[in-house]
Amino acid sequence: MADQFTQTCFQIETRDNVCTALTDLVPGAIKVNGNTTTKEITIDQAIQNGHKVANREIGKDESIIKYGVIIGKATCLIHSGEWVHLHNCRSLYDERSGTLDVKTGAPTDTKYE
Repeated sequence: MADQFTQTCFQIETRDNVCTALTDLVPGAIKVNGNTTTKEITIDQAIQNGHKVANREIGKDESIIKYGVIIGKATCLIHSGEWVHLHNCRSLYDERSGTLDVKTGAPTDTKYE
């Protein structure tokens, strides 16, 4: 397991409730860099580089905030340290994003032949 100094994420604005993984993350302690009062979070699942991580608990229907702006809504309770992606939030910018495959990002609402 990686130690807390090799696993990092970055929070862009102080009011953000998500941070971005700067490396592929494995379960354990994650150092939070950037504009944050939270210096460390703990994750219990692998999270890929570039993906969002909740830096605090986010309630169902609560706004997902990144870059200091609302980018989506939580579709269920999201715990601190949890991966924030298509399975637990929806975009406010693109209705179709709710139909994308969680792993690949490929559309599932269109049949290709």
